[in-house]
Amino acid sequence: MLKLRTKDADFEAQFSSFIKIKREKSEDVYASVSKILEAVRSRGDEALVEFTKSYDDFDINPAKMRIAEDDIDIAVKSCSASEIEALNLAADRIKDYHKKQMPEDLQYIDAMGVTLGYRWSPVNSVGIYVPGGMGAYPSSVLMNAIPAKIAGVKRLVMVVPTPKGNINSLVLAAAKIAGVDDIFRIGGAQAVAALAYGTDSVPAVDKIVGPGNVYVATAKKQVFGVVGIDMFAGPSEVLVVADAENDPNWIASDLLAQAEHDASAQAILITDDEGFANSVDIRLQEIAKNLSRSDIALSSWKNFGAIIIVDDVNQSVALIDRISPEHLQLALKNPESISKEVSNAGAIFLGRFTPEAMGDYLAGPSHVLPTDGTARFSSGLGVADFMKRSSIIGCDRDSLTKLGPHAAILAEAEGLQAHALSITSRLDKKK
Repeated sequence: MLKLRTKDADFEAQFSSFIKIKREKSEDVYASVSKILEAVRSRGDEALVEFTKSYDDFDINPAKMRIAEDDIDIAVKSCSASEIEALNLAADRIKDYHKKQMPEDLQYIDAMGVTLGYRWSPVNSVGIYVPGGMGAYPSSVLMNAIPAKIAGVKRLVMVVPTPKGNINSLVLAAAKIAGVDDIFRIGGAQAVAALAYGTDSVPAVDKIVGPGNVYVATAKKQVFGVVGIDMFAGPSEVLVVADAENDPNWIASDLLAQAEHDASAQAILITDDEGFANSVDIRLQEIAKNLSRSDIALSSWKNFGAIIIVDDVNQSVALIDRISPEHLQLALKNPESISKEVSNAGAIFLGRFTPEAMGDYLAGPSHVLPTDGTARFSSGLGVADFMKRSSIIGCDRDSLTKLGPHAAILAEAEGLQAHALSITSRLDKKK
């Protein structure tokens, strides 16, 4: 864990170096992924069977690649009543929030008599990748699928790896609650390829969303253009701004909640009280010992964690925008005084009683957020990511007569004579 103080002479150099640290493994899998994509593109189900046997140790029959409705129902029944209740509550809150994001069409006639506007329409089909490695995340199913459903996507196809044929029942329950249409027991780059190109068993989709390992992320990058994708996501991160009025146990738990995700995850604390910072660090070490993912959390904190001591919490604004965190937690009495000044953050959590973990599960907004500083120019997943906007333009004879000659001048200036002709030929006719 790195400790920085803004009052130190070398703070700027240390901070600049810190925010440039690359947390993802530098493993180069581009060539390997390319081969997998080409194999699935050219050989379809045959390649999927081979890769599933190799990576998931599971002999899959193409005819049973799609998980049957009866199997999904059995999985749902195996979940506890409290788990299903929590999933339904989360789903309802996510739906309510995203319904408010629905954009409206617009059409009007301007001063020249031209009809202008735009119309929104949903993407026809979407593929959702759900990880099946270090942990099962039914919450991710809800956070990816529900905004798509609200947008009006007609077909939702989910892929999930099933090591040795096993799959988490809560993941299937979440898919059913969210309205996923088809679930296929495939994962890795090969699943991304199947969604992008289609096979005899797996339908091709128009857009692919959802998190995954370096192979999945690289595969999404390579198929982008054939299909749309959500974002290039990296390891998760949280930045907590807290004063000494907080319980150190709370803030330590907040930092660990991010660190336990992945050894490459990052947790940062900014505070104006060094004594409080030390207390948080001590409690973090103690609490971590009792976590099932203790090794992961402590590795993350040791290698990528940081505590930044500022003279005043208002100094945090400039630092926040330079870090551009995925999650920004403002554990302060008056969090709005900071939040209103912040430009770069995927999600902002206001006050001492809003731990970031609430956003992970059932606050309402999707927890699919920009990482690795990309909050500088991108946003979290929402309804608009599953929609397209078409411009509307309509001229009548009068408006074309007024504007057409000017457009023709610009076309001629660009050396595009047919462009000009398509306009002037209409102006010459008296019909």
